[in-house]
Amino acid sequence: MRIGFIGGGNMASSIIGGLVASGFAADNIWASDPNTESLEKLRNVAPVHTGSDNHALIAAVDIVILAVKPQIMKMVASDIAASVQSQQPLLITIAAGVTSSSLDGWLGGNNAIVRCMPNTPALVRSGATGLFANARVSAEQRQAAEQILQAVGIALWVEQEDELDAVTAVSGSGPAYFFLVMEAMQAAGTEMGLSPEVAKQLTLQTALGAAQMAINSDVDAAELRRRVTSPKGTTERAINILQDGGLTALFSQALEGARLRAEELAIELEGE
Repeated sequence: MRIGFIGGGNMASSIIGGLVASGFAADNIWASDPNTESLEKLRNVAPVHTGSDNHALIAAVDIVILAVKPQIMKMVASDIAASVQSQQPLLITIAAGVTSSSLDGWLGGNNAIVRCMPNTPALVRSGATGLFANARVSAEQRQAAEQILQAVGIALWVEQEDELDAVTAVSGSGPAYFFLVMEAMQAAGTEMGLSPEVAKQLTLQTALGAAQMAINSDVDAAELRRRVTSPKGTTERAINILQDGGLTALFSQALEGARLRAEELAIELEGE
């Protein structure tokens, strides 16, 4: 299959890097962007075809990945609508908040569209992506979309498009929650007398180790927590303070706030 990227930013670069690293031929990848510096960076990732003509790109490929910012998606989609209608490629969008129905309308209708929500760890090929396919996407196209996003991490399908708002709240925004926890732990370690560098290294390695244990374990996170929480020990004291402070409820409120904001953004973008 031949894949084209409209938009040559960080996410396009990371997906291209992941595809090539997994054995996909760079000669079967096209990228288009008006910024020559972005295209040069992509060529440094892999020797892909580059240019600034979106219409020529669409004519050359089977799959078009729309990797542009949500705020300009309507403009870009309206411009390429005629070419999309002529070539009928599979369209994959990574723009947050742009619904498949809005995008389909801007592109002239009756398009096979996969909407996905990757997160920033895709930049280091440790991403988590939620995907939704509209009714015109074939089984073969679903498989192709999944393979592309698996090049930068895990890719999981949802059956209802509004579930992508929950994906946004959990994994799309999720890295920032963990960064905040790391920030707080580093600050607390420094306050207790550790050097900033020691506090940083201990925090980051602990986060990495905990994630690896959870990924590789056959039990859930709650059980892993219980196993390291000895009765009347140091961990139990800390966990009790966090729970008494309402941590679980606070996380629930925070993620629900993120989900609601994702809904609001979709409404705002549709009105533009």
